[in-house]
Amino acid sequence: MHSLYYVLLLPPGLDERQEDDQCADLHNTTWREYQQQRVRLQVQYLLLTRKNMDCAQTFNQTSPTEQTSYFNPSRPTKVIIHGYRALGRKPSWVKKLGQALLQAEDVNVVLVDWVYSASFAYNLVVENYKEVALQISVLINQLQNHGCTLESFHFIGVSLGAHVAGFVGTLFGGKIGRITGLDPAGPMFKGADTYDRLDPSDAQFVDAIHTDSDYFGISIPVGHVDFFLNGGKDQTGCARSRFPSMYGYVICDHMMALHVYMSALNGSCQLMGIPCSTYEDFLKGRCVDCNVFKGKCPVIGLSENSGIAISPLPKEQKLFLLTTSVSPFCARHILLEMEVSQLDKRAEIEVALRTENLETKQRLRLQTDTVVYRTVMAHPTALCEINSISLKNTGARFYRQGEIHVKSVCVSDLPSHRHEEPLCVNSMNIRRGDLWSHDFVQLCDVF
Repeated sequence: MHSLYYVLLLPPGLDERQEDDQCADLHNTTWREYQQQRVRLQVQYLLLTRKNMDCAQTFNQTSPTEQTSYFNPSRPTKVIIHGYRALGRKPSWVKKLGQALLQAEDVNVVLVDWVYSASFAYNLVVENYKEVALQISVLINQLQNHGCTLESFHFIGVSLGAHVAGFVGTLFGGKIGRITGLDPAGPMFKGADTYDRLDPSDAQFVDAIHTDSDYFGISIPVGHVDFFLNGGKDQTGCARSRFPSMYGYVICDHMMALHVYMSALNGSCQLMGIPCSTYEDFLKGRCVDCNVFKGKCPVIGLSENSGIAISPLPKEQKLFLLTTSVSPFCARHILLEMEVSQLDKRAEIEVALRTENLETKQRLRLQTDTVVYRTVMAHPTALCEINSISLKNTGARFYRQGEIHVKSVCVSDLPSHRHEEPLCVNSMNIRRGDLWSHDFVQLCDVF
């Protein structure tokens, strides 16, 4: 049985002009409206530029020819596409993302409002998302007629919106300039053919940020580069106690990709990914450089090709990074390497790095068959700003090692650079329950 839906196209010139004091906004819809209209495909567009950052204009394929439109075909265009709306509410973050983009670059920002088609029944929304992409492609075709080039378009899709953007890219044979997927949707897409989901062939450059790959997001790489924040699953700062509702807690990981991306746009610090095959290998310090990119690590944000200068571009390259729990989310990756004498029993050491009132802790479980340990820690400041390191033998149980001889403990920056030497302390004995500490006296280089 075929699904019944209606396509609503706004006639050129009709009700598209707005008064100077009237601002356009995305729509809400209700369950009753959804039932009455059955499944209706309705897509509208809003325009933000630096001339109207706080007051969106309604927009369609004829807008570039209207004197009242702020659209400038000579500037790049960012197209924002929201995802599934379970309760039919308009996404409050869309305009905020548009404004963040405008603060970073002088561009056109087109907001795609498909709330009517994206609400309530997820399986029906997935069935119809390609129709939304088709409608967007009509607009892009018209904008080409007004002087825009396909290379000048950058689509930013959130969740299901990432796959909508991907199909727009498919319709244009991968000639769209760039697509950024913010935690692309996973349900009904993980096992899908590349034709039906976002993939590297959809644009000249595709990047993706993964933050909820074990639930709402997709767990496989879908771009030229894929940033897996904190492994792509549980995000720091998404503790259940922070949220007044279960819904807010459940979607926190999923929406963290958006918050991190928006934060990265202001350029206050770099969110840099390190290539590695698995998150476990990354945490164990087995991936320490970006030599595959000729030494320059990809970064989240608006840098061309995420800062990658190699050719040809990689495909489905997994990148891992750790973040802090609050904006701007940037953490410095510190590689900890520790060598101990052979143990008779298992043990546990708690390592702490301190910079004034900032502290990062990590527990290492020591085994009898291993003497060298490596782990990556996320510290808020650079290595050269760390004031002290401390070790504590936390093995309080009787079957654990009473005294641990640490041959050496070293900390170094990630990604590693050949000219930088790690900070090391050698030979110390730590009894059960004892705390050992060492102060660093150092200054960051000033350029």
